[in-house]
Amino acid sequence: MSSIVLQDGGSRAAISVQFGFNVFEFQAQVGDRCVDVIDSLPALLQGTRRPTHSGAPILFPFPNRIRNGRFHWNGVAYIAPVLPDRPDAIHGYALDSRWHIVEQGPRHAVGRWQLSVDAPDRTANWPADCILEVRYELQGPTLRSQFRIANPDSRPLPWGLGTHTYFKLPLGPEGRREDCQLLAPAHKLWVLENSLPTGEQVAVTAEKDLRTWRSIGTELRDDVYTDVRPTNGVVECIMRDPAAGLEIVQRSDAAFRELVVFTPPNRRVVCMEPYTCVTDAINCQQQGMDAGLHILPPGDEVTTWIDISVRPSATKGINCPRQFPAG
Repeated sequence: MSSIVLQDGGSRAAISVQFGFNVFEFQAQVGDRCVDVIDSLPALLQGTRRPTHSGAPILFPFPNRIRNGRFHWNGVAYIAPVLPDRPDAIHGYALDSRWHIVEQGPRHAVGRWQLSVDAPDRTANWPADCILEVRYELQGPTLRSQFRIANPDSRPLPWGLGTHTYFKLPLGPEGRREDCQLLAPAHKLWVLENSLPTGEQVAVTAEKDLRTWRSIGTELRDDVYTDVRPTNGVVECIMRDPAAGLEIVQRSDAAFRELVVFTPPNRRVVCMEPYTCVTDAINCQQQGMDAGLHILPPGDEVTTWIDISVRPSATKGINCPRQFPAG
């Protein structure tokens, strides 16, 4: 089995089992419209290009980069493999492996990945074995994702989790990506050098403030936000297409304290990537930064979640007032 299809009413999601349990297609039925939400390149299913460029890659046990692919942990030096065209290790070990299907139904599927089982050649590249189990469930125009991280090892497990979904924008034929708008409760930015955090955080600048509706524009983005503040324990980020009168809502629990906003060149997409930790967290944390790195004791486990849904916009073609307080 190379892929799984979930259906509920007119909504549909397709998942690649072979390449990282990646949701490479999500079509949401919203009223009488079928909205194509996620963008994928044909190379994903052909296996000719790394899955970080398509669908909804799952980034684990670390999201984004590790500087030069090198770090120390409990006095031991580790090397995370780097790609030929990049100086740093990037996006973890789970996204290009085949996963095991634990459970499957018409509207849901559960996949499981374990480092020592599904990527045994990489066990020497991380301080402990780890398990990631993901349950996808389609509920009308909402795709729910539940994550279970477990430590089967006798050693503590450092970990971080993120997703890298390629959201299609615009959502209709009449719109343009640059006119679509973003909203997120992110109050600070990490200062980056060569895409890696320096340790300094600054208040969001006016042109990057997503606490009020912000048009994507033509400038390419690759920003790492922090101080992402939940409301009643939930972080809500919204991507809106005013021309189509539709918006994508990505909700997660408060564990996702960082947000990467990325606009790939020459594609009609935007990536709003929730992370539990910042880029290079395994190095940054040990340098005294509050990087968000989690440590899971042996035999322990933790759960978290992300939902993606599509709904009509409250207003069509009109900027809404500020929704997240600036203080």
